[in-house]
Amino acid sequence: MRVSWIPAGWMPGNSLARRLFFTAVAVSAVVLVAIGLVLSALYTNAVERSFDRRLNIYLKTIVADVASATAGAIPEPSALGDPLFDLPLSGWYWQITRMDAVAPEVKHSRSAPEAGIPILATLGVPARPGGFREGYVDGPDRQRLRVVERIVDLGEDGRYLVSVAGDATEIDEDSTDFDIALAITFAVIGLAFVLATLFQVRFGLRPLARISSSLAAMRSGNTERLEGEFPREIAPLARELNALLESNREIVERARTHVGNLAHALKTPLSVLRNEAAGRDDPLAEKVNEQTGVMHDQVQRHLERARLMARVATVGATTEVGPVVTGIARTMEKIHAGRSLKIEIRQADGVVFLGERQDLEELLGNLVDNACKWAASRVEIEMRPEPVDVPGARRYLHLIVDDDGPGLPEEARREIPERGRRLDESRPGSGLGLSIVYELVTLYGGKLELSTAPIGGLRAELLLPAA
Repeated sequence: MRVSWIPAGWMPGNSLARRLFFTAVAVSAVVLVAIGLVLSALYTNAVERSFDRRLNIYLKTIVADVASATAGAIPEPSALGDPLFDLPLSGWYWQITRMDAVAPEVKHSRSAPEAGIPILATLGVPARPGGFREGYVDGPDRQRLRVVERIVDLGEDGRYLVSVAGDATEIDEDSTDFDIALAITFAVIGLAFVLATLFQVRFGLRPLARISSSLAAMRSGNTERLEGEFPREIAPLARELNALLESNREIVERARTHVGNLAHALKTPLSVLRNEAAGRDDPLAEKVNEQTGVMHDQVQRHLERARLMARVATVGATTEVGPVVTGIARTMEKIHAGRSLKIEIRQADGVVFLGERQDLEELLGNLVDNACKWAASRVEIEMRPEPVDVPGARRYLHLIVDDDGPGLPEEARREIPERGRRLDESRPGSGLGLSIVYELVTLYGGKLELSTAPIGGLRAELLLPAA
């Protein structure tokens, strides 16, 4: 079996492979997205904590300066050691606000604007134990700032609010870089999952594909049972299918035997009754003769139908059409040798009937025999495979029998399925030929059509399953 990642027609709309593949892909996608969101959130929190630790170092330094300053005076922090606090609008600011004064006194870094920076307490940010607050605010020049602040209560020496802010662009850039790297990594992992799922589904369902191929081979007549080793989960299915096929063959064989036995059991008493009635000349004898004739026809009809159904039920029988057509044509030429009848055959190579040889001989024999009886001088037989439009669809073969006789009216064509109906009493026969063909074709799932032949007589077209 050829193995490829995406075989042509491997995953049609309603297939087990499609369900397994898309279910696995959907679950993998949901899991990867969920993990990605969690990892992104965790990394952002880690970056924020790292950024807050940096801000808290500056905050503690400023709080220490405030605590050691002269009472009533707001100190100038001197040990921050970062020149960004001196660059205007750098994004890094500190601010000290005295809260217990009549008018709050504010002192801020040289980098901060005159209006200072927003206070988290006034924005409704709740305080953590120890009076700490942290959060994001909109700073000057549309800057997004990360702010930490703390209230320092020195009693009689004053109550202060110390704030330190840093440019949150660092957090955003680090988070974005991580998200991009995470997305690329998960995209590669997702692609690997897709390829692994394709391989897993393809490899896991290969035994089912082997069973399907084996069943197709059985239907085409190349084998009679499922062969080969199958996995433990599939092996019982293969065993049961083989057992079912074997049981089917046994049932068909028993049916054939019973049909034959029944035919012999009924024909002999009916023949005796008819012979006895034929030797007498009275109303009772006529009635017996009439009814035994009806019984004989009914027995023949139902036995023939049972025989046909038993044969059609056989799995795996195939017949090459060419030799059968040639043999029938030769036989008919000998039978009608005195009429100078010409039989022409047009055939394509490799046409194989999916059924038993005796059924094909019966189908063609009846049609060709009927054509020879009515033909003036010429009978044409053509056989060809029907083109397949959809890959994997059932294949058929086309058989055409034409004659140059008087043809058949359309009203008479509709009476063909009526068993034993003779359309013209001027020719010998029982009237069963075309109706037998009709029943047998129907059992095989084919089609019989009657029309006017191009050469003037009757055209009989058969559509039969091909191997």
